[in-house]
Amino acid sequence: MQGKQLRQLEAELWRAADQLRANSKLTATEYSMPVLGLIFLRHAYNRFIKAKEEVENNLPIHPQRGKRPVNKNDFLELSSMYLPEMAQYEYLVNLPESVDIGEAIDNAMKLIEDEYENLRGVLPKNFSIFGKDLLRELLRIFNKEVLQKAEGDLFGKIYEYFLNKFAMTGAQEGGEFFTPMSLVQTIVNVIEPDHGIVFDPACGSAGMFVQTGYFIESKGLKTAEKVTFYGQEKAALNTKLAKMNLTVHGLEGNIQEGNTFYEDKHNLYKSCDFVMANPPFNVDGVDKAKDSVKNDARLAINGIVNLPKNDNANYLWIQYFYNYLKDDGRAGFVMASSASDAGHSEKEIREKLVRTGAVDVMMAIGNNFFYTRSLPCTLWFFNRAKEADKVKSDQVLMLDARKIYRKVTSKVNDFSPEQLSNLIAIVGLYRGQSDKFTKTLQEYRQSACELAEETKNAESALQSQIKTLLQTIKDADKKFNIGFGNSLEIDGIEVLYLLQTEISEAKTDAENLESFALLCKSIRKSQDKLIKQIIDLIADKTKELQLNKNKDWKELNVKDILESIKLLNQQLSGNPDEEDPGLLHETEYFFKQAQWLTKRFPDGKYQDVEGLCKVVSQKEIEAKDWSLSPGRYVGVDAVADDDFDYEERLKEIHIELEALNEEAVSLTNQIFENFKNIL
Repeated sequence: MQGKQLRQLEAELWRAADQLRANSKLTATEYSMPVLGLIFLRHAYNRFIKAKEEVENNLPIHPQRGKRPVNKNDFLELSSMYLPEMAQYEYLVNLPESVDIGEAIDNAMKLIEDEYENLRGVLPKNFSIFGKDLLRELLRIFNKEVLQKAEGDLFGKIYEYFLNKFAMTGAQEGGEFFTPMSLVQTIVNVIEPDHGIVFDPACGSAGMFVQTGYFIESKGLKTAEKVTFYGQEKAALNTKLAKMNLTVHGLEGNIQEGNTFYEDKHNLYKSCDFVMANPPFNVDGVDKAKDSVKNDARLAINGIVNLPKNDNANYLWIQYFYNYLKDDGRAGFVMASSASDAGHSEKEIREKLVRTGAVDVMMAIGNNFFYTRSLPCTLWFFNRAKEADKVKSDQVLMLDARKIYRKVTSKVNDFSPEQLSNLIAIVGLYRGQSDKFTKTLQEYRQSACELAEETKNAESALQSQIKTLLQTIKDADKKFNIGFGNSLEIDGIEVLYLLQTEISEAKTDAENLESFALLCKSIRKSQDKLIKQIIDLIADKTKELQLNKNKDWKELNVKDILESIKLLNQQLSGNPDEEDPGLLHETEYFFKQAQWLTKRFPDGKYQDVEGLCKVVSQKEIEAKDWSLSPGRYVGVDAVADDDFDYEERLKEIHIELEALNEEAVSLTNQIFENFKNIL
């Protein structure tokens, strides 16, 4: 399934499911876990059916008894789940109306837990809180034909999408379990966890492990053969979510419930190849008087335990991440921005960390990346292999990404895939991996060239259809006296033809992309305006002259030509309802991404860029009181930003305006209800 189709399906499923909740008396929190449980069940059934077919095809045939029934062991060999009959999705969907469907699904979850020890006590079994009609409708929603045939990680993507949406609605403990995907992807792509032990001591819903799986599979490798996942999570609910999330994605991992401040369930001190985490920020109330804390080797640097004097656990977490690593291990984690400049005892710990040489990359992230927090954060990266390298140990890449973001809603930002690729390319250049930069640049140019060729063909076809339409109507007007007269003499149409011809005849190779991108930008608005004018004019005239009753008019097939024009223009200009930017915008966009990189790194080699990135030494860090805040080093770009996208800013303003309008309507309704209650 293509990305666009997947996004449409995700949005459709969410709208349907959320509408049902809105019409019920359930809160988002009450609703979230059972819905995620149904996605889990649907996915498990798909995997079961696929494995069952493979098992049955390979079973030996006995001369008298024929094929034996399939059993659980057959499925284990295929790394698939065995589902008893009453736990199979098809069985549940087809139950008669008289059956208590909530009780039946609860039983299905219990049957699965009985078969698999790692899922015991994990799956939701409170489906009886749902009304029977709502529950049956939910079952039908996740039984769409496209989902019945789904293979690969489609359900994993849908599961993540629902986790995301529930976090945005404030479900599941304020969304604390969910680290925004773009931040997780950034961490994974910077530390590159492709072997050994991968540990997350604050694993939430196991998003770090899922993205690690994607990263490894993108290299054509099998995750289970390359890494072993270990996770620890304080909250029981989040532990359950993590185990479900791994299972949905076909991953295995050892997830333990426990408070990392007082318990080290896996005993992985100095044993991890990779550590990644999004720990809770600014936690207070940790009992530092406990022996398990005072004498914790995970809090030692150069053999000395470091306990920050203030009531804040940020530097406990930071030291844990450092000490879980092997001598060549890497860590990436999210941390409150305040930790980068914290003073007193925290500054002393930070100095010790910098002096080890392990601090590798510091990346500042802007506001609104978290669904329940608006404050900025910082991504920290350790690489303990640097400690043994005299040159590299003295270098830290400061990367200020606060101005790099894509607005998702009025309150939520993220990185676009291309923004993420650009950041990773910069880190690659810093590490001397120019191949990443080159590959990214080539992909942008290739995408732009391919899109440019599609744009050429679409513009040529659109021009032909417009000319055919106008000529058809003019000829008919002369022949049948339909009554259009001179109304089709449209201002600007000849200029549009010239631009369309120029695009249709333009070269689309990499050397000519800039001029082609400018053509795309110049034609978009004028083309939309003129086509709308033509469509409106024909519609008005058709109504005015009552041409729908005219036989000669019907035989012209004007309606079909107009539909073709609309579709071609939509292909070129996009469809906001389907999150489709259109060929013209996409061609220009990928050219601009390539330009963004080449403008800053023209030789394909790392260089400091004012306002964006700077490689600093330990002496420079010491001079700034051991601050690890990128903004204090990279400076401010004083040059006018040629990359400022006015259209993108208008889109952001539109998103913000929509949110304000929604809030205004909500407040108005609330005031009205309060007023009624007073009366």
